[in-house]
Amino acid sequence: MRDIHNIVILTGAGVSAESGVATFRGPDGLWEGHRVEDVATPEAFARDPDLVQKFYDERRAKLKTVEPNAAHQALAKLDQAWPGDLLLVTQNVDDLHDRAGSQRLLHMHGELNSAWCLACGERSSFLDGQMALDPACPKCDQFGFLRPDIVWFGEMPYEMERIELALAQCDLFVSIGTSGAVYPAAGFVQSARHYGAQTLEINLYPSEGSFHFHESRMGKAGELVPDWVEEVLSHV
Repeated sequence: MRDIHNIVILTGAGVSAESGVATFRGPDGLWEGHRVEDVATPEAFARDPDLVQKFYDERRAKLKTVEPNAAHQALAKLDQAWPGDLLLVTQNVDDLHDRAGSQRLLHMHGELNSAWCLACGERSSFLDGQMALDPACPKCDQFGFLRPDIVWFGEMPYEMERIELALAQCDLFVSIGTSGAVYPAAGFVQSARHYGAQTLEINLYPSEGSFHFHESRMGKAGELVPDWVEEVLSHV
């Protein structure tokens, strides 16, 4: 651990699930009672924008009822105390890492509390907005062009070049609460290992890519992550 200076951490749905945030796809293949194809693709938005906007309005409203858990808080503590480079990449669109206090944070799949205007290309905070009511863009004042600032199936995750650069430079890559089934995030461990990083998985169950990691710790993120963070910070 004394040789670790640069850390990249990837978090997935398993972290926020302990706060009560529904995972993206349930065992029945649905997301909150909807087919993923009906609420999480550009084609779905073009076909039925009202359904898609209402769906994300409901997710935004539910987000206000949950709080960051011990894993979010521990990662924020690491963010604030770690003297080297650190990048926390989350696949989650919720704001629980933000609310816990993480600063060196990248939302690779977008943010639920953000709206993207297809007219001017600008993104705006939409913490309390009802996008199903078709509000005007706060930046350009045009109506009918706002969509959820979410990376849907068929779209490229945000800031991939920055992530790849961080993976190439890190000494330690940690994956927390992810299935290891969705690319490109599922391939981050292989990229990090290719460049010589140590790799650690913290997950409730072994992910599909567990065999790529040097070490795996199985259990609840809210219990294991705080212990791991204390372990890391004891060497600072």
